Amino acid sequence: AGEVVERPSSVVKELIENSLDAGASQIELEIERGGVALIRVRDNGAGIHPDDIPLALSRHATSKINSFEDLTAVASLGFRGEALPSIGSVARLKVTSRYINESQGWQFAVNGGDADVEPSPAAHPQGTTVEVRELFYNTPARRKFLKAERTEFNHLEDVVRRIGLSRFDVGITLKHDQKLLHQWRAAVDADAEGRRRRVAAICGKAFIENSLEIEFEAAGMKLWGWVGLPTFSRGQADLQYFYVNGRMVKDKVIAHAVRKAYQDVMYHGRHAAFVLYLDLAASEVDVNVHPTKSEVRFRESRMVHDFLFSALYRSLADVRPGDEVATISSESIQPSMPSSIQSAPQPATTQFAPSRNYGSAAPLPARNQQAFSLGVREQLSVYDRLHVAAESPADSTTTEGTEAPPLGFALAQLQGIYILAQNVQGLVLVDMHAAHERVTYERMKQSWAEEGIRSQPLLVPETLVVTSREVRLADEHAALLQELGFELGAMGPETLLIRAVPALLRHADVKALVQDMLADLNVAGESSRVRERCNEILATMACHGSVRASRQLTVAEMNALLRDMERTERAGQCNHGRPTWVQLSMDDLDRLFLRGR
Repeated sequence: AGEVVERPSSVVKELIENSLDAGASQIELEIERGGVALIRVRDNGAGIHPDDIPLALSRHATSKINSFEDLTAVASLGFRGEALPSIGSVARLKVTSRYINESQGWQFAVNGGDADVEPSPAAHPQGTTVEVRELFYNTPARRKFLKAERTEFNHLEDVVRRIGLSRFDVGITLKHDQKLLHQWRAAVDADAEGRRRRVAAICGKAFIENSLEIEFEAAGMKLWGWVGLPTFSRGQADLQYFYVNGRMVKDKVIAHAVRKAYQDVMYHGRHAAFVLYLDLAASEVDVNVHPTKSEVRFRESRMVHDFLFSALYRSLADVRPGDEVATISSESIQPSMPSSIQSAPQPATTQFAPSRNYGSAAPLPARNQQAFSLGVREQLSVYDRLHVAAESPADSTTTEGTEAPPLGFALAQLQGIYILAQNVQGLVLVDMHAAHERVTYERMKQSWAEEGIRSQPLLVPETLVVTSREVRLADEHAALLQELGFELGAMGPETLLIRAVPALLRHADVKALVQDMLADLNVAGESSRVRERCNEILATMACHGSVRASRQLTVAEMNALLRDMERTERAGQCNHGRPTWVQLSMDDLDRLFLRGR
């Protein structure tokens, strides 16, 4: 199985991976005309021994596999040994390398498959330089199907970005047509700020400001990285990077676990943003399932799926209003201004930035202390009467201003839709229906989980025609189906009898649901369709049972809702993924009204 040389980006991928496998700490790339004219990759790795240079450009030769056991636990990024000869067969390839502890370097060239007789001496520092010129010069049909230079370079740059996120300990420089585009410095494992700088440089500063840094470890697996908040969603899945043992992969198991974790908090049609790293034993994952090694196969895929889902689900659920500060920039509000004011801010998107001070409220700034203390005594007396049992340090404040509730205290209600509250930072705007919907939904889910799935027998059992394979699946997973509230029995070799269904789904299309569940059991050995359908019903019930727009709330009721939000999981979004609250800081308000100018 030879490496697939489709375009310049695939060449760059293979060459950089070779540099990383050689132990390089610095990699420099020079590109011309999108990679068609020139691709030069220089590294400071261990280099290639003079005797091995001709072998490195020979078919079916590799220095990365020494024994058969190495194939069952591949630790290198590349191992087949087909990349260099494949590239050399369709381009003018020159390799110059100086092996560690050698006094001089050696050079070897291949032009469209015609190789030099033997390496020649060349001046070169320790490491390797691979130069690829005139890609596809001898295969005009393949060169004809290359895209525009800008398009090809975009693909190439994307590969460099992905690799840049995979190895923080390696410095990478990228030049295109003599212009320096990227220069990422190496960051050691202990340099957390250096890793954040690398992620911000590649994914954008907004991603770092609107993401959670997580780290989970269990069952010999470790998951760490950055998870974007649900409000920082994308229209396309263009900011999703997942690495398994340092190798970027795309896997259905991983994609399903991530999608399921965001299920209750992501707005429909939107995609999550994340940069995640999964570390596990090399023997537990097979990377030899795709020519470009972009797909993997887990030995225990179900365990990996459950671990990923649990870690991500818990991370998103643990974010409370006390842990994150929702901010809306003044540019996102376009007030009605006279035409003489031409410097009005332009609309922008709402941003939700996680606070760095988890678990405690910030002290009151001097300029806000006097304003915040107005009316606090009266509101505290009402709040104490409503929430005596639930009183906690995070839910209390004093006029001296050492601590305050994250969402502050209610001031008024706007058009029967929004709650206006005042906290330490400034003004909080809350969509009361969306917020109450999330609070109600989480309470209903908790109650349902504690009571379990109640089964309701059917007065007239229904028959379902299926395949013989599905009849066997129903018998094998009878205990699981019973836990989900179903009672199925075989009525014939290709017929099932549905005797009982979950009480919450008694009005649903039971036959279609059973068929979908059996299909899931056939593919994955488990099914989450019952829980998903029940959650949909609970979400609908929560929506209809929440306070409606135009309903007037008292100040005490508004404050009670704010306190409930601070205690509820995923309170930043409603069941449909829309934000429930935003923050306008005093600085934002000052900029909005041009104060201090």
